[in-house]
Amino acid sequence: MIRSGHVDTFARDRLPPPEQWPELVFDLPELAYPARLNAAVELVDRAVQRGAGDRTAIVAPGHARWTYAELAARTNRIARVLVEDLGLVPGNRVLLRAPNTPMHAACWLAVVKAGGIAVGSMPLLRARELATIVQKAAITHALCDARLGDELALAQAESPTLTRVAHFGDGESDAWFDRALAGKPPAFVAADTAQDDVALIAFTSGTTGTPKGTMHFHRDLLAICDCWPRACLRATADDLFTGSPPLAFTFGLGGLLLFPLRIGAATLLLEKTAPDALLPAIAEHRASVLFTAPTSYRAMAASASKHDLASLRKCVSAGEPLPAATRALWKEATGIEIIDGIGSTEMLHIFISHTEADARPGATGKPVPGYRACVVDADGRPVPAGHIGRLAVKGPTGCRYLNDERQRQYVQHGWNLTGDAYLVDGDGYFVHQARTDDMIISAGYNIAGPEVEGALLLHPAVAECGVIGVPDEERGQIVKAFVVLKGDADASDALSRELQDFVKRTIAPYKYPRAIEYLRTLPRTETGKLQRFRLRQMQAERAARGREGAP
Repeated sequence: MIRSGHVDTFARDRLPPPEQWPELVFDLPELAYPARLNAAVELVDRAVQRGAGDRTAIVAPGHARWTYAELAARTNRIARVLVEDLGLVPGNRVLLRAPNTPMHAACWLAVVKAGGIAVGSMPLLRARELATIVQKAAITHALCDARLGDELALAQAESPTLTRVAHFGDGESDAWFDRALAGKPPAFVAADTAQDDVALIAFTSGTTGTPKGTMHFHRDLLAICDCWPRACLRATADDLFTGSPPLAFTFGLGGLLLFPLRIGAATLLLEKTAPDALLPAIAEHRASVLFTAPTSYRAMAASASKHDLASLRKCVSAGEPLPAATRALWKEATGIEIIDGIGSTEMLHIFISHTEADARPGATGKPVPGYRACVVDADGRPVPAGHIGRLAVKGPTGCRYLNDERQRQYVQHGWNLTGDAYLVDGDGYFVHQARTDDMIISAGYNIAGPEVEGALLLHPAVAECGVIGVPDEERGQIVKAFVVLKGDADASDALSRELQDFVKRTIAPYKYPRAIEYLRTLPRTETGKLQRFRLRQMQAERAARGREGAP
């Protein structure tokens, strides 16, 4: 057993029992990490030691540009403040609350380098949501952008463990924090952490309700860099990464910080990442690798021709299924084939994907080298090709919930069950069908909500849509679509019939939406994921009100 470097053993004491862990697979030579490992050292200090200290590491609007040497120095000063002034000991949990900025990145690295456990939080979270995270992880410290301090202060009042909070931010930072940083030398001896010490607690995004804390080790942070990026992304040290996902979201943490640092590349961190801000930022800074969600690609496709995107060479989509129509729109607009992938907070990042050359419309891809995947039935037995079942995955990373009974649901028979319904085609490509709770059974037919969404999105009047199953006495369930129209389209019964007929012509007729409702917006998480459970809740509340009003 490897000796832990943690003094505060809260996280290690709350790991699931070993028999509830997934089987871990380390069958690639690059995954043979040393017993003593600090991920922040490997991501930043090693670049400086290799002679890359003068290379750009982080870029931000407003002419901010940090080299690897400058990032290392800033990280070391923050780590010193954490340890020497804020009393951090290895194993303490530190809440990070900020938009995507260079300071946020340096704070994250400093926490990990000092042996703390980084806990990200989405900038739009309110006090009640923050308090849930702080209390569940017994967070002791927080580093917060001053602009986001109000909600944290309210959460702190309800969180007795959170006793040390420091604020930072351009022109608005805590004067004490500024003085403390300025007085520290730019050197710091990293904590002597073990490869299996917890470095990150990432909370799930809440698409299915109550967030769960997922615990990841120092070695996990490197493993996700050494699997999918090498096999599928194939970026180089000359690339400039950018995108929209927050660093608090593991898709963003990997794509916008860990992956570029691991190969000595640079990252462009943006606070404003709406489609109308992302396109000009790519053009201005000459970004070459883009990470964002399908909804963003779809929104940007219409305006892509108005911007100089010649520098852009690789585009990555994850976070929710990529509709074939969105893939086609983006390729038509830019000539770039999107690299699709599926990952999860539990697995930390992407585990099934493809390269641009291997992309197939509607298919996610094949298991990333280092990972294994199969599709199983309700009893955990593999199903034949072409049959829908539950996606099961294992690899060098895996689910370890923080003191949560839902561990037994996610990990079964050594496999991580992601909650996705998939099939494997005759060529071994994994094809997403739905989240397992988004499968609709209507008159004996299994219908995947996302497939119906993909068909609707092909219609020129549809901007966005979400599809769920609603109870029906005759059929058990029927397909219902919630549709957001483009600006020049008018909701009407005639349009509903047109959409229904369009779906019948596009996919099997029995899958068409028998009910259509028009909304101005769809419920989404801060990272852009569609919250179908909120659509189901809305539908159930209406049904309940109808029953209450019935004679």
